[in-house]
Amino acid sequence: MPDSRPEADPAPLPHPDDELGALAPFRHRVFTMLWSTWLVANLCMWMNDVASAWLMTTLTSKPIWVALVQTAATLPVFLLGLPSGALADILDRKRFLFFTQVWVAVVGTLLSLAIFAGVVGPPLLLMLVFLNGVGLALRWPVFAAIVPELVPRAKLPAALALNGVSMNASRILGPLVAGSIIASLGSAWVFLLNAVLSAGAAVVITRWRREPKPNPLGREPLAGAIRVGLQYVAQSYHLKGVLLRIAVFFFHGTAMMALLPLVARGMVGGDAGTFTLLLAAMGAGAIGSAFALPRLRQRFARDRLVLLGTGLQALAMAVVAATSQVWVGVLAMVVGGGAWITTANSLSVSAQVSLPDWVRARGMSMYQMAIMGATAAGAAAWGQVATWTTVPTALALSAATGILVMALVCWRWPDRGMIDDPTPAGPLPHPTANPPPGSGRVVVTIEYRIDPARAPAFLALMEDSRRSRLRQGAVDWELLTDINDPARFVEVIEDSSWTEHLRRFDRASAADVALRERKLAFHVGDDPPVVRRMLRQSTVKRATGGTFPINNSNHLE
Repeated sequence: MPDSRPEADPAPLPHPDDELGALAPFRHRVFTMLWSTWLVANLCMWMNDVASAWLMTTLTSKPIWVALVQTAATLPVFLLGLPSGALADILDRKRFLFFTQVWVAVVGTLLSLAIFAGVVGPPLLLMLVFLNGVGLALRWPVFAAIVPELVPRAKLPAALALNGVSMNASRILGPLVAGSIIASLGSAWVFLLNAVLSAGAAVVITRWRREPKPNPLGREPLAGAIRVGLQYVAQSYHLKGVLLRIAVFFFHGTAMMALLPLVARGMVGGDAGTFTLLLAAMGAGAIGSAFALPRLRQRFARDRLVLLGTGLQALAMAVVAATSQVWVGVLAMVVGGGAWITTANSLSVSAQVSLPDWVRARGMSMYQMAIMGATAAGAAAWGQVATWTTVPTALALSAATGILVMALVCWRWPDRGMIDDPTPAGPLPHPTANPPPGSGRVVVTIEYRIDPARAPAFLALMEDSRRSRLRQGAVDWELLTDINDPARFVEVIEDSSWTEHLRRFDRASAADVALRERKLAFHVGDDPPVVRRMLRQSTVKRATGGTFPINNSNHLE
């Protein structure tokens, strides 16, 4: 019997009308299949959020408890985002994604059973919402890393925008479905439906025929993978700016989502249907904005879009804070939804295109950690402000401070665009050596001869070299100058092991190769820079503080 599972996508023929259009990624069959799975996953997430938030309002009227539902849902992503990103980079992504769907299905089943048994109180509800958030924490980085595998790089912005459409279509459908089920059957049936849909999505994922590509160097150790991921982001001006902006936006913007159940109750005739309508309006605005994003990105620079989105989001919150009329709140939520997707998508694309595949899940997990950490902190903070004052006051303060802080960030940390090209340089030849078993750290020295008159420019370039080596995974870097020979400079790179040293060659990007050529252009003399590789042996180090040479080749480094 022929296998009916989807094959890997053949390269589609260019089509002049839709090759780079908003719907172009749907021409890739596997993307369409997994996008549908993502839609179901997001639908379950919003149904869970609506049912949990509304259930909490029936258990207690205190704003802090209601706001903590948002904190419990998002805090796991902040706590587990980096480990889950590292696992998504070193494990088979298909199996990992399957596991996350099964986890969410199990938690949904437990939550529904607890409600049927009548044992749910505010603390237990928060605990089960937190466990559901663990599934989201594990799922998001792996899906973010998968998307660039499914479409060409030129279609990545459109694919990410379609992911936003998925998120916001579910923002409309999820509350509508959840609201109708809550009104007719009760919250328990919402969580049970989530469990069934999540299990179905897991079955669909099994139909994806992804061939894993084992690394000949083996899997990275989890601790080492986390360290390298942190180093990569820490040495990237661009990524740090993206993370700061998205954290500022969500810390302030989450006030509206965290307090929306109470906003709905405070409106004229407010009930569960009002809450559902406001969420649906926000989703509708986001979907409409997603289809306009390709033109907006062509017309405006990234930070202009970020400031525009933040300003409109602040305006929407201010209007919601000031009105008690449902129709005014609906219009404001439409504007807020459009602003939300404009800001989030602009920053998400900016992060994705600057990350190479080998560290993509880790980088995007830190992006998601910034979102969820800011969301968890913001929900708790603005919930407490609302408890001390009023809900409208908390929303107004969040709106005013949000636009001011974002403007300050864009001024003090200006966008320089994507400085480094993350395109893989291709398989570079590995240095040949046979280090002894159990050998220690690898110390690499590269000796340059530089015209003293050009030394200041060379030193400035070597600062870029430091960032490059650390992004690739080196544990230490330094530059030495010879007191007796002003033309002699020695670059020293230290790797945690011989295997990790070899991994750096596989991680080299086009920007790294271009940087190496610029460094070589400073070198004078007929011979290339002298490269030495040595092992730091623990016994030798204790006795003499020295190193053990294993290779004195001039293999390019």
